Amino acid sequence: MNAQGLPTTIPEYLEQLRAALKGADPAMIQDALYDAEEYLRSELGEQVGKSEAEVIASVAGSYGAPEEVADIYRQTEVTVTRALRAPPPPPRRSSLGKFFGVAADPRTYGALFYMLLSLITGTFYFSWVVTGASLSLGTLILIIGLPLLVLFFGSIRVLSLVEGRIVEALLGQRMPRRPPYTNRDRPWLSRIGDMFTDRRTWSTMLYLLLMLPLGVVYFTLATALLSTSLTMLASPLLYFWDDSLIWVDGVSVTITHAWAIPLVTLLGLILLFATLHLARGIGHLHGWLAKQLLVRSPVV
Repeated sequence: MNAQGLPTTIPEYLEQLRAALKGADPAMIQDALYDAEEYLRSELGEQVGKSEAEVIASVAGSYGAPEEVADIYRQTEVTVTRALRAPPPPPRRSSLGKFFGVAADPRTYGALFYMLLSLITGTFYFSWVVTGASLSLGTLILIIGLPLLVLFFGSIRVLSLVEGRIVEALLGQRMPRRPPYTNRDRPWLSRIGDMFTDRRTWSTMLYLLLMLPLGVVYFTLATALLSTSLTMLASPLLYFWDDSLIWVDGVSVTITHAWAIPLVTLLGLILLFATLHLARGIGHLHGWLAKQLLVRSPVV
């Protein structure tokens, strides 16, 4: 470190930035480290002939010291989060207001859509991991095996970013928008080895595999509960219209007693809002799961 307290190498700069961001959201730390490395290395490439220490000293006034960059990221994160956050629903004091107020929460519908979408994404993720892993491991004895395995691990990181964008958009959980930082000064064989020892590589594969059974459960719950509640809400149509209007498993559904219509309709309304509460709860839990398995925890 020089006399002014600035780091003299890019890895030192990034370690100081990581330490300055201690306690912040791990997803934000990952983005900040990636952005800082990209900026410093681009400046190093443009200022040919200068050392890393000279480049860092020259950009300290424009880009900032690690502590200054950390403060900027913290402030920006708060500003962006407030701008992107959906307006909160008005507070409800009564129990009925809280129960039916779920319909005014935009995250409810994002979580519900995620439950319906998860069957498609889960099937794709599971197929990709199983196919890629079996193909890579099966060809390790050949000269092409290691490159295939590296490409497979790289694709896993890309899928992690894609899933993170979906989770952030639909579930509201802050996820990384940049790849994880890697020390490019290390030999390429060491960086390849880091892929095998990085906990995030294996936790990401676990998450992608889990998405298939979770997707089946989410999709089944969403479709079954929504179809049941909407059918119950349509009970007046089943009574006044033709008996063959709605069929379930080949059986015509109808209501023969008029007194049951208000009861069935009320139960359908309650079930519909209970489904919305369940969707919002699942969205919250799944966002937490994605955060734990897809985001690298900062090590300071």
